[in-house]
Amino acid sequence: MVKELKINFYAIPNYEMLDDTEKKLFDAAKKIREKAYAQYSHFTVGCALLLESGEIITGSNQENAAYPSGLCAERTTIFWTAANFPGEKIKKLFVIGAPETALSSTPIPPCGACRQSILEYEANQKEGIEIYFASLDGEIFKTNSVRDLLPFSFDASFL
Repeated sequence: MVKELKINFYAIPNYEMLDDTEKKLFDAAKKIREKAYAQYSHFTVGCALLLESGEIITGSNQENAAYPSGLCAERTTIFWTAANFPGEKIKKLFVIGAPETALSSTPIPPCGACRQSILEYEANQKEGIEIYFASLDGEIFKTNSVRDLLPFSFDASFL
């Protein structure tokens, strides 16, 4: 028997259609992307997240010659946030990625490892995290939870 799985996401046509908070997150992710260390892939990613206090935290991908020792922007940001703001809820997470030398108009989603890490934080805070992913120009995608990007999720409830 074949079953169909649907995910819900919003397609925001461009930067101008974002609200003021979303624009701040986009701008912060775009700016921190410039500090990515992507010596090997030359694919730079910036991440900005919004805490329930209104504070914005940023991070970028950090690669290493000894693969897979590097870390994606999303995990760099979320792990640092958890260490420095324990117990504070993450409301929104914005990711922007593209090759260093080319503009991509395709929204770049979090990788599988980042999705799984975000899921852990959603489960701990018992609340979804809005996830936005974008390129430097063009359309922006938004989900209300990482579960929309990871529909067959594995979490602590299985242990």
